[in-house]
Amino acid sequence: MSTIEESIDVEVPVRTAYNQWTQFEDFPRFMEGVKDVRQLDDTTTRWIVEVGGRRREFEAKITEQDPDQRVSWASVEGRPNAGVVTFHRLGEGRTRVMLQMEFEPDNPVEKAGDLLGMVKRRAKGDLGRFKEFIEGRGEATGAWRGEVEQDPTS
Repeated sequence: MSTIEESIDVEVPVRTAYNQWTQFEDFPRFMEGVKDVRQLDDTTTRWIVEVGGRRREFEAKITEQDPDQRVSWASVEGRPNAGVVTFHRLGEGRTRVMLQMEFEPDNPVEKAGDLLGMVKRRAKGDLGRFKEFIEGRGEATGAWRGEVEQDPTS
């Protein structure tokens, strides 16, 4: 299992950054390799991504969601991946977005890419494009302010 940790500071309030992050169907607008995301219900998303030139589809489940604080997820099918995004108020209208993600490279190309830091660079680039997207808009495209409590047995 490989781990990525990246963060970026964005010039919007925590609420705005968090609200935009809950708009999963907008992810293809700023995440490289993400072709489509569909919100199936409050906690389930269906992803189509391209990794190492290969198309992959999987479902992920929101495992914890606390408005303006964190969103955690884990895949429920396909290659294992899981992570958390947290939101930290740095000041009036300024937020640090922190991403922690674990994933399992599938084949020699993905393993080599991971070893060469390509996945880390992609995550850093995705956060940079998120920054440009949300700062350029100044407001979120929508919001889901519901809470998902972490299952204490998991």
